[in-house]
Amino acid sequence: MLLPAIILITLALVFYTVGVWSERVQRVLKPWHVVLFGLGLAADATGTFLMNLIATENRAAGIEQSALNQLMGVTGVIAIVLMAVHLAWAIVVLVRNREAEKTSFHRLSVIVWGIWLVPYIVGALGSSLG
Repeated sequence: MLLPAIILITLALVFYTVGVWSERVQRVLKPWHVVLFGLGLAADATGTFLMNLIATENRAAGIEQSALNQLMGVTGVIAIVLMAVHLAWAIVVLVRNREAEKTSFHRLSVIVWGIWLVPYIVGALGSSLG
């Protein structure tokens, strides 16, 4: 179960990074960016669900989580909520079709992406260091 979780969360990194940074470079929010935000959120949420199953099994077996893994859990929930809000707001911006909103949306995207990287990096460190 660990390998599929890692693959999904890495796919989330790819989808979300391509979506956020292509939007930043193009300086305007486009529908395909929103599709990538959604794919990133779906992959991250699914991978996180699998990671939670692993953590639950470990707790049942008496295996304690490291401080890094606990931090990853907390920041991961925050990141998923922000990704969901980011996706919802991106849809609103596209539907309203206001040029000023579409050309300034990348600022929010980069902030959410940066926050999302925290649990990704902390999780990688937690897995590597034990």
